[in-house]
Amino acid sequence: MYTIRSGNQSFNVQLDPKATRGTLNEETVSFDLASVGENALSLIMNNTSYTVQIVKADFKNKTFSIVVNGREYEVTAKDEFDVLLDQMGLASLNQQKVNTLKAPMPGLVLDVLVAPGQEVTKDTPLIILEAMKMENVLKSPGDGKVKSLGIKKGDAVEKNHILLTFE
Repeated sequence: MYTIRSGNQSFNVQLDPKATRGTLNEETVSFDLASVGENALSLIMNNTSYTVQIVKADFKNKTFSIVVNGREYEVTAKDEFDVLLDQMGLASLNQQKVNTLKAPMPGLVLDVLVAPGQEVTKDTPLIILEAMKMENVLKSPGDGKVKSLGIKKGDAVEKNHILLTFE
């Protein structure tokens, strides 16, 4: 069972991958699904043909941009486990906000790549730390804004030293 959302519409979909029947919002439907190229599908459902192209897929967040018969949609697709986590209020446990970036090991700050007030996105390089004769690029754990720096180029730091703070 999947819950598909697009805008303010929601669809409950249940498909048997070995058959050509399923349910859409608890109504039985017949379908035929075939790949017609990279990221493109041909769907025939209840004798109506649809061309579906997947434009963008974010599997981690389960969000997709698709084009159906020339019209683009932003959709989310959740399985029964995602829905259960939502109902239990546990869906955002792995999305905790990080307020500080700490040194993962003792080392020497070779370069600081950001400044206070700078907006960063997940995986933006922030600091280059030399440790055990290796350069380590420390990246942003999420989207945010740099509030302050606790170091400068050339500083020696110990493990867990606060390198920067996010707003």
